[in-house]
Amino acid sequence: MSNKPRIFSAHSHSNTPCTRAHQIGALLLIAATFFFTRLFDQSFPPPCNLITDRSSRDADLHVAKTNGGGRPLWPERGYGSHLSLKIYVYDENEIDGLKDLLYGRDGTVSTNACLKGQWGSQVKIHRLLLESRFRTRKKEEADLFFVPSYVKCVRMLGGLNDKEINQTYVKVLSQMPYFRRSGGRDHIFVFPSGAGAHLFRSWATYINLSIILTPEGDRTDKKDTSAFNTWKDIIIPGNVDDGMTKTGATVVQPLPLSKRKYLANYLGRAQKKAGRLKLIELSKQYGDKECVPVILSDQVELPFQNVVDYTQISIKWPSTVIGPELLEYLASIPDDVIEGMIAHGRQVRCLWVYAPDSEPCSAMQAVMWELQRKVRLFHQSAETFWLHNGSIVNRNLVEFTSWKPPMPLP
Repeated sequence: MSNKPRIFSAHSHSNTPCTRAHQIGALLLIAATFFFTRLFDQSFPPPCNLITDRSSRDADLHVAKTNGGGRPLWPERGYGSHLSLKIYVYDENEIDGLKDLLYGRDGTVSTNACLKGQWGSQVKIHRLLLESRFRTRKKEEADLFFVPSYVKCVRMLGGLNDKEINQTYVKVLSQMPYFRRSGGRDHIFVFPSGAGAHLFRSWATYINLSIILTPEGDRTDKKDTSAFNTWKDIIIPGNVDDGMTKTGATVVQPLPLSKRKYLANYLGRAQKKAGRLKLIELSKQYGDKECVPVILSDQVELPFQNVVDYTQISIKWPSTVIGPELLEYLASIPDDVIEGMIAHGRQVRCLWVYAPDSEPCSAMQAVMWELQRKVRLFHQSAETFWLHNGSIVNRNLVEFTSWKPPMPLP
């Protein structure tokens, strides 16, 4: 830096003083500009892409926006015209403790066991990202970072208890310089059960800025608040057995509506939840009827709402009105309307299938589109700083490339 003093002053082109006449003239100029601007706005119609007539919008409404080949189209605004992102997947051997979150403290939890049920999406997303065309093996060029963990399964199978899960997550995060760099904003975690991120008891302290993938944003599992944040997290489809979703012959073939004895079945536990208990009571009162799978969760958020119109494939009913009136309403819907809803559902069924993101339509490709909207050019946190040459440093002015774990966390 030069030792010469620097003088900061207001820049001026003239020494002419500002008089009362100048001030009045300036006010008149502002008023005239405002008047003519309003005049031109009212004289010419808005461009066609700004017309918001409801009939024009409804005429082009479909269950999902698609191209000629039936592929769902994400809106270019906010996403871009094509997928272009790089995701680094942490290797289980590069960070001490990561294996424990995958296989338990003794390494005895089987990955195949963790593929079953709701837990399965943790395993599937990890495996599919390892084979993804968007995966990079260079941290320095990654847009996002994926932290693999099968922690729901590991806990349920006795591989780690709640205290061990918490300690292990903190241990893992303290070894990630890139997590420290962004405060976790560019790191992705999957929590596939109703407990959500609450499985990591200190989530609100350590990963409250990270991207969380979860199928149940409305669930709290007896916690005061949900860990889901609609502005940063992503709702993903729940896991379904591959035998029911694969292309071609599947484990179950759907019956035509005319041959169905029951309209739906209920899969799950009551768990003393009021809404579920009401449904069970209804089934006892009306033995010849079954509950149609309408959405009975008032706070629910649904996957990929930016491209899917859920009014055409489902019904959302107030959870406070679960009684005979629900059955009466469902019984009043004509079969042809139900058939239409089923047909619309088939159009977007592929978005619930955990297949490679190279497929023209899959849950993974949809997740990639949602992740692309989270990508930032610049990364910083409360504990990162930068200098005139663009170098990122910590509070002690140590350059990012020289950060050594374990690093302090909040």
